[in-house]
Amino acid sequence: MRFDRMLTVAKIDLRRLFKSKDYWIPMGFLAAVFFIALPYLLLTIVTSTTSSDLVNKIGEVLQSLPGPVQDNVIGDTPAARAAYMLAVYLLAPVAIVVPLTISSAVGAHAIVGERERGTGEFLAHSPLTEREIFLGKMLASLVPGFLATAVGFAIYSVLVNVRVGPLVGGWFFPTPGWWVLIIWVVPPFIAMALSVILWVSSRVRSTAAAQQAATLVSLPVIFAAYGISSGLLINPVIAGFSVGVIAWFLAITGLISGSRSLHRERLLGFGGDG
Repeated sequence: MRFDRMLTVAKIDLRRLFKSKDYWIPMGFLAAVFFIALPYLLLTIVTSTTSSDLVNKIGEVLQSLPGPVQDNVIGDTPAARAAYMLAVYLLAPVAIVVPLTISSAVGAHAIVGERERGTGEFLAHSPLTEREIFLGKMLASLVPGFLATAVGFAIYSVLVNVRVGPLVGGWFFPTPGWWVLIIWVVPPFIAMALSVILWVSSRVRSTAAAQQAATLVSLPVIFAAYGISSGLLINPVIAGFSVGVIAWFLAITGLISGSRSLHRERLLGFGGDG
């Protein structure tokens, strides 16, 4: 397998994707809502509240949390502690949900889209191997999600520190748990889901069917990510490393299996199951 050929496939797809405003404008809006607008709104409500009822409810929520979480929450007032908890724990799944959604939208079109555009024949008769095509498509699907994560995470970090930092004694974010989540856990989770989505995209006969399949694949991963990402931040070193190892193993297994399943006749429109 030649790495330069794989990069060529990815570059062509990314160039086409960048020119498609129908894709990156909605996806950019989605990332802005989850990484910026929603956190800003929630943190502003919590840090600016003067309602005693709301403060009491926040205190009850904090008391119901596991002991390790309560020990890690900092702040001298209920509002400060609630803002810290919201920023560090409750919004953590955004780091997986947003890039997974963005990358899934690309992956669903990756292979079946070639057939619909009539470019599948070019790939099928090119000197590229099936593995180079599959991994090139995988890379092109990963980049938009990771780019959104990097930019969104940087903006989210500044937002959290500006809104919550003054209440808890200064800038505190990203926490160790978030670094583990972003660097070690998010990449294999997205790759794991994409390996299945690309496998499906190579077998269905229409983009609509690929999108439906991508949704079915993404939903359980999102639910699992929500619980895992929140739990990782309670004990980021041990739990994060363990979950990451399992996720990387599953992702690599999925990539190997998926790359073997792509055949040239599928690029020409033959052998689809849908």
